[in-house]
Amino acid sequence: MGMSSVRLSVITATFNVVECLPRLVTSLRSQTDSDFEWVVADGGSTDETLALVHDAAKTLNVKVDSRPDFGIYDALNRAVEMADGDYYIVIGADDEFFPNAVERYKAACISTDADFVTARVEVDGCVFGVRNKRWEWLYGPFAHVGCHAVGLAIRRSLHDRFGYYSRSFPIAADQLFILEALHGGATVSEQPFVAGKYYHGGFSGQDVLGTLVEGFRVQVRVGHGLLLQFLLFAVRVFKNWPRIKAWRT
Repeated sequence: MGMSSVRLSVITATFNVVECLPRLVTSLRSQTDSDFEWVVADGGSTDETLALVHDAAKTLNVKVDSRPDFGIYDALNRAVEMADGDYYIVIGADDEFFPNAVERYKAACISTDADFVTARVEVDGCVFGVRNKRWEWLYGPFAHVGCHAVGLAIRRSLHDRFGYYSRSFPIAADQLFILEALHGGATVSEQPFVAGKYYHGGFSGQDVLGTLVEGFRVQVRVGHGLLLQFLLFAVRVFKNWPRIKAWRT
C-alpha cells in the first residue's frame, strides 16, 4: 500500500563549480512542485559557489554545509545525514532536472512505496533507463536502476540498514550500495518519465580505467564470478583503451 505523502530531498556535492551551478539552480527553481529541500555538501569551495547557493536560498529551501572532505561520496554521506526527506535524489552540480521531475518522483514514491524509484535520464541527447534485470552479472546495478545521479530516488532509511557510501570505492560506491541493498531485499519501481539531463563532467567520466577497476571490484564483492568478471574487465579495457591512454597521458 502506498503512502499518503512523502518528503523529498535533492542532494548535491559541490566544489568550485560556479561556472556550471546556475543551470542546476535554474532547473530547481523551475520545478512544478516546489515542496522539497536542496541539501548542498560543499568541499570548501574558494570561488563563488557558496555565494550562488546562498542566493538560491532566497527562493529555495536550502541546507548547506561547507568543509574539506574526502571526495564526492564523503560529501554525499554528509548530505544524506543532513537531509530530512523520506527519499533523496542525487544530482550533480552540472546536471539539471526537467520541470516536473520532483512532482513525478514524489507521485511515484507515494504510489509504489518502493525503496528505489528509478526514472529515465537524458545523456548526450539519448535517453537511458534500466538495462536488463536478468543480466546483473553484466550491467551491475544498472540492470535494475538507471543513472544514480538525476535518475534515482532512494529511500533514506536504507542507509540505516545497509550503511553509507563506502570510502573504499571513491568512484563506484553508489554501485556497491545499490547492489547490497537490492541483495538485501530492497525493492525497485521503474518509471517511464525522463527526469532530466546528466552530464559527463565528473571524475568518473574521465578516469575510465579507475571506473572499470572499481566496477570489477564491486561485481566480485557482491558475488559475481571472479573469472567471468575478469574476462569482462579485460574486454572493457581493450574497448576503452584509446580513452584510457588519453587519460594517462
